[in-house]
Amino acid sequence: MINENFNIETLPLTEELKENFTNVISLLGENTEREGLVKTPERAAKAMKFLTSGYSMNPKEILEGAMFKEDYKEMVIIKDIELYSLCEHHMLPFFGKAHIAYIPNGHIVGLSKIPRVVDVFARRLQVQERLTEQILDCINDTLKPQGVAVVIEASHMCMMMRGVQKQNSTTTTSGFRGAFKESNTRNEFLKLIASSLS
Repeated sequence: MINENFNIETLPLTEELKENFTNVISLLGENTEREGLVKTPERAAKAMKFLTSGYSMNPKEILEGAMFKEDYKEMVIIKDIELYSLCEHHMLPFFGKAHIAYIPNGHIVGLSKIPRVVDVFARRLQVQERLTEQILDCINDTLKPQGVAVVIEASHMCMMMRGVQKQNSTTTTSGFRGAFKESNTRNEFLKLIASSLS
């Protein structure tokens, strides 16, 4: 089960990870003994442990721990869920928003648990396409709803900082299960996440 009071300072810090960051900095031609870099390997190791902490969390347990019987059968949407992940090809960040909907089939789930599931899968080395499918399948397989929909919009630093260097590009991925494969239901979801209700 995810620790509700999760703190990076409680993560075990391996000396091997620190040593590897020290070696990388040295191989780049920097002096690892200068003031600004002395503690960088430790900081980088802590950051990497946090950014990949999803490997040690079970998203199914997160959902199962907050499932409630309820006869509600309409669409539930949680949109604009912030996400931050690391591209597995270059280990550079990608970040954006996830929009998720499900139609209950006898059970609802605590609303905060859906963003937690997003975090679990995002805090791994990822590609956006797989991240979308993992979130989709986890909710579908655990809640067994009438349908699930996931749309992710993200900017990738591997495209913005290097390579083609396109700073204004975004990538959108989507996945649908069950009732959301029907065009009317899918279009209702897409219309709602595109609109501002305020």
